[in-house]
Amino acid sequence: MQFKFLFLLPLVFLLSCQSQKSIQTNSVIIPQPNFQQINDGYFVLSSTTQLVADETFDSSVTFLKQFVEQGSAIRFRKSESNSKIIFQFDETLVTKEGYKLDISKNQITILAKTDAGAFYAVQSLRQLLPEGLENKSFEDNKIYLKALHIEDAPQFAYRGMHLDVGRHFFPVEFIKKYIDRLALLKMNTFHWHLTEDQGWRIEIKKYPKLQEIAAWRDETLLGHYNDMPHQFDSKRYGGFYTQEEVKDIVAYATARHITVIPEIEMPGHSQAAIAAYPHLGCTGENPGVAKLWGVFEDIYCPKEETFAFLEDVLDEVLKLFPSEYIHIGGDEAPKTQWKNCDSCQAIMKKEGLKDEHELQSYFITRMERYLNSKGRQIIGWDEILEGGLAPNATVMSWRGEEGGVAAAKQGHKVIMTPTSHCYFDYYQSDNDSEPLAIGGLLPLEKVYHFNPIPEGLTATEAQFVMGAQGNVWTEYMQNEKQMEYMAFPRAVALSEVLWTSEGNKNYSDFVKRLEHFHKRMGALDIHFANHLYEIKGELLRVKNGSFYQLQPGVSGKKVYFTTDGSEPTSESDKYNNPISINKNIHLKAAVFDENGDRLSAVFEETIKLHKAVGEKIHLSVAPSKVYSGSGAEGLINGIQGSDKRYGDKEWLGFWGDDLEIIIDLGIIQEVKSISTRFFDAPGQWIYAPAKVTIYLLDDYKKILHSEDVGLTDDGKNIKNAEVGFNGIKAKYLQLQIKNYGTILEGAQGAGNKAWLFVDEIFVE
Repeated sequence: MQFKFLFLLPLVFLLSCQSQKSIQTNSVIIPQPNFQQINDGYFVLSSTTQLVADETFDSSVTFLKQFVEQGSAIRFRKSESNSKIIFQFDETLVTKEGYKLDISKNQITILAKTDAGAFYAVQSLRQLLPEGLENKSFEDNKIYLKALHIEDAPQFAYRGMHLDVGRHFFPVEFIKKYIDRLALLKMNTFHWHLTEDQGWRIEIKKYPKLQEIAAWRDETLLGHYNDMPHQFDSKRYGGFYTQEEVKDIVAYATARHITVIPEIEMPGHSQAAIAAYPHLGCTGENPGVAKLWGVFEDIYCPKEETFAFLEDVLDEVLKLFPSEYIHIGGDEAPKTQWKNCDSCQAIMKKEGLKDEHELQSYFITRMERYLNSKGRQIIGWDEILEGGLAPNATVMSWRGEEGGVAAAKQGHKVIMTPTSHCYFDYYQSDNDSEPLAIGGLLPLEKVYHFNPIPEGLTATEAQFVMGAQGNVWTEYMQNEKQMEYMAFPRAVALSEVLWTSEGNKNYSDFVKRLEHFHKRMGALDIHFANHLYEIKGELLRVKNGSFYQLQPGVSGKKVYFTTDGSEPTSESDKYNNPISINKNIHLKAAVFDENGDRLSAVFEETIKLHKAVGEKIHLSVAPSKVYSGSGAEGLINGIQGSDKRYGDKEWLGFWGDDLEIIIDLGIIQEVKSISTRFFDAPGQWIYAPAKVTIYLLDDYKKILHSEDVGLTDDGKNIKNAEVGFNGIKAKYLQLQIKNYGTILEGAQGAGNKAWLFVDEIFVE
């Protein structure tokens, strides 16, 4: 089926029984339908309207009936009427989830070949109805819907959102609300992360200690993992879902055409289970349920007792979840204990395994065979590629796109969920008022521009990419409001990534629809993040000097600014053109509405001119695509990165690489000092460099001076490097920065390459 997006015109009109008024003048549906056309006239939805459908569409009809009747005074007519909403079976539709929605003067027609397709048509229709139906505040008895025709189908078969309940537990009613939000966005998969080092969240009747011990930790970390020394709240924390509650949630999701995929972690992230049953580990000792975040060495020992336990657990899990897929984790499993375990080494010798990575592959493959024997398939994080991929496994690629590419090239199904675009526990704004998060930066626009099909795949290989998923890890999300704030509206953007064809996507148009969608989220009492109006800034270097450009998130809004650090008001200077930078400034700016009320948070930037600003710079290796900041030029733009976050537009990240930086000052001139700084957060695999050497060179690149620079600690997560010079003149500056190397055993990320993050290089 070919889809084309024609144009945007008025879609929704509302009339009270006394008077007519327009409530919406442009396209509102998210995700964007692949074809929509506005026609003349409108349909009146009222208590004279009849619902007509066969039993094929029971769930969709029930949902629509309840939504309208519970949210308004309208009651669908049971007898014959000229005003109808008709659900019809259409075998000609190409996909099971596709639909046609036609609104004409006398009837609304929904065409689909499955109840799922009809359900998605209902969700589109729902977004054309007044937001007041969401919270039962709609008081009129008629709704006027503009005539239109929609033909629609999803781009990807797998459209998922994840929720980690191991770190922080969320009650059943909130899980249902979360599922409702996903249904509205035409998501079809809920990945429920049920077991972790910090808590086991599902009742397993054969092993009651999982509920009595593994579901509870003695206390919880306060602040960030990188804050030293660690502080705790001294409060016992936990909870679990009974099997009856799980059945209820699964049934609730099924009625909304959402498949619930449970994740039972193995062999890593299993410390809570080992705390309940210490014989499952390699040491036989009780490590306790983890109260810190991170990666822990106590993992399942691949012995017969462990496999028997896991098979028993899965037997109970399979009775609760009818999903084809069971997620078995497979990520972040340190091999330290396996290397020192006689039982593990004996298995390796018996099975002819060359190392512990192949032992993990043996572990995963064995569990896959068991699940395959029960008619199920496994999904694992991309670490399951290490040591050899289990024969039928689906790979969830999170450490970038490489795992997905490797799996697709091997003919395995792939779900893309890279940290760069799909980790909704990352910060979504540079604003210092943002709630504490794990790190990184993932703004809404970056999510929207995600393409789940990685570069480097052939058309045949690309067919193995099932879709993508947004992940919500809850280490720093203590309650429902904070979790919603991190997930929405980024999940809204991802829904359009996964549903709408690439040619029909447009970020500017999405922003306009999202601005309207805010009203619906408000009616649904979603505690969403509103960063639409936030300002972005960029230093521009041209022949006649440096300028700073401001850009509001929504076009057409008024921006006012100050350059002395004072708070901007609607009486401040109005921004019309880039601001000339000829001295150090403390810039503040904000977006204001027509009444002079501030719409955005205050944008703030300190710009310090120094000798290297706007000059030429060369890096020996490119920064990671995930942490490319403002590019190489961002290291000499006069702007220092955040003191708290390494994922902003100023820090540059390099994974495992040594780095050489050469700065060309243009002319030979006196250099009094050079300073820079490095992020140091071992809990996130980020380490200050092992060595920093600075060279001053003349016009012919002859070394005039060299000096190894010691690093000083700011007491938090920053290491500073600064060196002064005594009247040396140079044209070129060279910094040689040696990466920390491989992370040592016992530390977070042991065995992986360390990240290096470098900030502004000030040259005085």
